[in-house]
Amino acid sequence: MKLDSIHHIAIIGHDYDKTKDFYVEKLGFDMLDEHHRPDKQDILFNVRKGNLTLEIFIKEEAPKRPALPAPEHTGLRHLAFRVANVEETLEEFDRLKIPHTELRCDDFDGRKMAFFFDPDGLPLEIHE
Repeated sequence: MKLDSIHHIAIIGHDYDKTKDFYVEKLGFDMLDEHHRPDKQDILFNVRKGNLTLEIFIKEEAPKRPALPAPEHTGLRHLAFRVANVEETLEEFDRLKIPHTELRCDDFDGRKMAFFFDPDGLPLEIHE
């Protein structure tokens, strides 16, 4: 069995406009397609940046994530993006009004990192 690359990562959001604005306009993902699925009561769109594809489902009725700080839950903890310069990326997040944590260094490799959040509070990470 060969499992050596990611095909896509699926994310559920509540608000189509906010979610699309965040991933396409603010983070710079390219829109690949969009599917309105009344039978499933959702909208599905795929976006890509480099070799990363996100499959985004808009489900207005999906349960919300627990507010932070909260106990961590089983499952995907966060999605991390490699960036050349965390400090410059945080400055860009400030300009775009993307909420984020303060700059910190990874406990294990000492590299700079920070967390930021999508419109539904999904934790995302930037890491040098």
